[in-house]
Amino acid sequence: MGQKVNPVCFRLGHHYTWSSRWFANKRRYKEMLLEDIALRGMLMKKLKSAGISKVEIERAVDKWTVTLHVSRPGLVIGRGGTGLEELKRNILFKLAIEPKKLDLKVEEVRYPDLDAQLVATNVADQLTKRLPARRVINQTVERVMQAGAKGVKVMIAGRIGGAEIARRQGSQAGTVPLHTLRKNIDFAKVDSMTKSGLVGVKVWICKG
Repeated sequence: MGQKVNPVCFRLGHHYTWSSRWFANKRRYKEMLLEDIALRGMLMKKLKSAGISKVEIERAVDKWTVTLHVSRPGLVIGRGGTGLEELKRNILFKLAIEPKKLDLKVEEVRYPDLDAQLVATNVADQLTKRLPARRVINQTVERVMQAGAKGVKVMIAGRIGGAEIARRQGSQAGTVPLHTLRKNIDFAKVDSMTKSGLVGVKVWICKG
């Protein structure tokens, strides 16, 4: 018990910065927040095949900067930049802003096995395909440690393997000190829709 604070939020300002960066008054704040949530949800769903990890949104007075962190940037950019242009048109339609006010950037995630969001998404996809949960967890932990992590913890919860009663199952290797601010802990939570119900996947990765 006692480990209920999101490790990324706990380390804002130390290892991480806010994924949305802008300022708004009371009247505009909720509108801008809902815009960010809708845009981020659309991009995470649309670019799942490209291995999207994070979407950063930065707003200035007359400009939007949207940065996409993906493991396969070629799928996003497309041949001759056609994929990027199409994505930009979709975003402009969603936001209803002028084209010159949007700057779309793509950054590569160099080590996908050290990114908690990508690892959790991979585990969730394997559980959806009805692969054995214990084998999936153990292989994931082993792969993350081989990639150079100081520690990793994978936890799944729900009706694992179609069981009648929901339970929790997980595995850990190395050290994952959640109370130490000096340690860079990456965390992600992803839901897996299995045949017998929703299974939650949580991944903690200590990068040192």
